[in-house]
Amino acid sequence: MSTFKTHPKGGMTDAMARSAAALTASQAESHGTDDDPFREGDSIVYAAHGVGRVDRIGMEEIAGTKLEMIQISFPGNQMTLRIPLAKARKAGLRKIVTRDIVDKAMAIIKGKPHVSKGMWARRAVAYQDKINSGDLIQIAEVLRDLRRNVDSLDGSFSERKLFEAAQERFVSEVAVLENKDPSTVLQSLTETMKAA
Repeated sequence: MSTFKTHPKGGMTDAMARSAAALTASQAESHGTDDDPFREGDSIVYAAHGVGRVDRIGMEEIAGTKLEMIQISFPGNQMTLRIPLAKARKAGLRKIVTRDIVDKAMAIIKGKPHVSKGMWARRAVAYQDKINSGDLIQIAEVLRDLRRNVDSLDGSFSERKLFEAAQERFVSEVAVLENKDPSTVLQSLTETMKAA
């Protein structure tokens, strides 16, 4: 017999919301200090949505519990996200990568593509998982493996879409790091992939 009670309409009850907020608040108190805290105005990467900017960090009351929240805007997809600061890193929020990581990613892109003979559906899921990881190295692996259709119409529609998604994530993060226009970074990346 289950002791978990759900709202008759399948929603969250006030008690459930208060309990979740209290748990998050207690985790924030026991979390300690962050070695590299987020600050307002920082450019960040959220694994599922790409590059964004920290708009605001402050206390908010949610379900009767005060939580320190971080608000992030993603201008590319016109979205704003608010998450508890204590859970930001676990949720996949991170700072922009360093130049060393970009250099490693570029070396991967220049490498020989790994050609898998498996079913496309399984490979597509694996590529999507790599893109959604937010890890620039894994995104570079997707670019390397799918780069044969940089300037051509080879491959399927879904293959092209995955390539474009990986390319957009890679370019947007490198553009912020190097303080360049994304079109300039894209042109440089395309030339690098053609030369490989």
